[in-house]
Amino acid sequence: MSLGAEPDPAPSGRTVTGDLRALAHPIRLRILSLLTGAEMSAAEIARELGITHANASYHLRLLLGSGSIVVAGQEKIRGGQAKRYRYDVNQAFTPRADQDHPHPDDVQIIYAALAAELQRRAREIVTGPASAGTLTDAELWVDLDEWKQIRDRVAQASEHLHRIAQRPHSPGTVRVSASIALFRMRDAAPTPEEQP
Repeated sequence: MSLGAEPDPAPSGRTVTGDLRALAHPIRLRILSLLTGAEMSAAEIARELGITHANASYHLRLLLGSGSIVVAGQEKIRGGQAKRYRYDVNQAFTPRADQDHPHPDDVQIIYAALAAELQRRAREIVTGPASAGTLTDAELWVDLDEWKQIRDRVAQASEHLHRIAQRPHSPGTVRVSASIALFRMRDAAPTPEEQP
């Protein structure tokens, strides 16, 4: 994936810009995770992720420019000013009527970044009875009303998880991974609502 000034190409060959480009990188996904539970500076993020300060600042600028994070304040550090950033959970989980729905091909770049991030996290898995997790992978056919109810319950659980997130390494916390991708798929025979 390109980190230069040019937008990333989608699998369709079209150009992807804005929020999708900002989210479509494993490091930026990790930064969003960190900023969910705490306000942090570029230096703190760099230390936590083991990257350079310049690299952290670059990724923060892209996330800030896309509106994915906000400046939460500033602090004096060694005679200078350091911005502190945070991920606004309220904004992230509030549906916007004016929000465009991305093209399905464009969404694939986010899933590619999520897949890379999931592979990295899986190398850090803790196994055993006290740390059991859950795994679901399925392509199913379900009743539409049931689907909507399940999707909404999972969205509520995801929002709750984001709201209770704390600063990395806080006493009494454990490090967990949550990757959720629920979506409707096209049918070989389109339903009336999917037809043009």
